Amino acid sequence: MKEIKIESRIKVCKMSELASDEQRLIEMAKKATDNSYSPYSHFKVGAAIRLGDGTEIIGANQENAAFSVTMCAERSAIFAAMTQYPDQPITHLAIAARNENGFMAESTAPCGSCRQVILEVENLHKQQIRLYLYGENNIYVIESIKDILPLNFDSESM
Repeated sequence: MKEIKIESRIKVCKMSELASDEQRLIEMAKKATDNSYSPYSHFKVGAAIRLGDGTEIIGANQENAAFSVTMCAERSAIFAAMTQYPDQPITHLAIAARNENGFMAESTAPCGSCRQVILEVENLHKQQIRLYLYGENNIYVIESIKDILPLNFDSESM
């Protein structure tokens, strides 16, 4: 039996270590949590994306009593961007989350469904999407979704 080792590269930083445009995108994601409709979980997630032309779009999670039709913040923002600007690649995605006690101390990562959508968008535009996962204690900066989804399923898998 052969064993392989898979590693992820994640930068860990404080807000002050990021460039002003990166800080702005994270602040937009934090503000987007105000648009969350989360009466069941009370877990408010905001996302902000930047397109190749500099356009910025936000999204927030939208819950439903039938949880299977709930929409995550990341997919909300991505689908809006893909609908309004189909030819523009997404270059950056910031995610922030808070509950009744405030913003999460540790970074919140995208769920499996959102990771798959981000992968598809990266592949579609042949453009890595830099991720910023906000936490009060640290911010994770990830160069590509493939760094946290190393064994991925895409068109090459079929």
